[in-house]
Amino acid sequence: MLPANGVTSSIEDKLFPQKYTLQIKGRLFHWEKPQIMGILNSTPDSFFDKSRVKAEKNIILKKAEEMIQQGASILDIGGYSSRPGASEVSVEEELNRVIQPVIWINKEFPEVLISIDSFRSRVAKEAVEAGAHLVNDISGGELDKDMFGTVAQLNVPYIMMHMRGNPATMQTKTNYSDILVEILNYFAEKLDVIRKFGIKDVIIDPGFGFAKNLEQNYFLLRNLDYLKALGLPILAGLSRKSMIYKILDCDSSEALNGTTALNMVALLKGANILRVHDVKEANETLKLYKQLYP
Repeated sequence: MLPANGVTSSIEDKLFPQKYTLQIKGRLFHWEKPQIMGILNSTPDSFFDKSRVKAEKNIILKKAEEMIQQGASILDIGGYSSRPGASEVSVEEELNRVIQPVIWINKEFPEVLISIDSFRSRVAKEAVEAGAHLVNDISGGELDKDMFGTVAQLNVPYIMMHMRGNPATMQTKTNYSDILVEILNYFAEKLDVIRKFGIKDVIIDPGFGFAKNLEQNYFLLRNLDYLKALGLPILAGLSRKSMIYKILDCDSSEALNGTTALNMVALLKGANILRVHDVKEANETLKLYKQLYP
């Protein structure tokens, strides 16, 4: 019998994520276990200051090497902070911040996957041409009408996040009649459009902290497995966010322990990728998860 919400669910579904195969630049990647994505912000104003790195070769490569050694299989490079109140960044400035890091990392560490974190099609295109392997778009194509066509032409996996409005307005758009149904419908409708463009591999990100209030974030995490109805890999980006430090009455610099706790919940609820600032701790969480559910 189906539950009231019409989505099948079982212990096995929650604890043993489906195996996924992604085609990336002619190579097949088999994800049988969750992956760790390390955040590398080439910005001066991202919300967690220790994630910021200058676009200087030795600094970028040192940070990348550290994350790879600690267990990251994907590095997410961004040049435009999406935190509320962040400064506007021109396309040229964003390109200046991300293209050389992509080139440096791709040359020095060819085994690691590089994700370009941008909602701009031009940045996505130039980054992939420079060596990036995935496009991570916080806007789901809403902020650049050319994004879907560009990703289809590039033939790379697309990470699609749920957000309303833009980073400046998103926290005024938290009214939902049924947040789970509305997010599921959002992705379903987007996927219908994306498939028509010819994009083959899609990863979904429910967008914790983006157009969701504190209670909605936790409700969404408790029910993350609801999104598995779409049959796509799920990315969980919880790292050091305000939904953690507001509860713990601290700031982002003290939110690592809370991040670790919620990352384990995300894994138990079916997350396939953890997007994190602290790779070592996320990898330790993943190792314990694997020990519990080999």
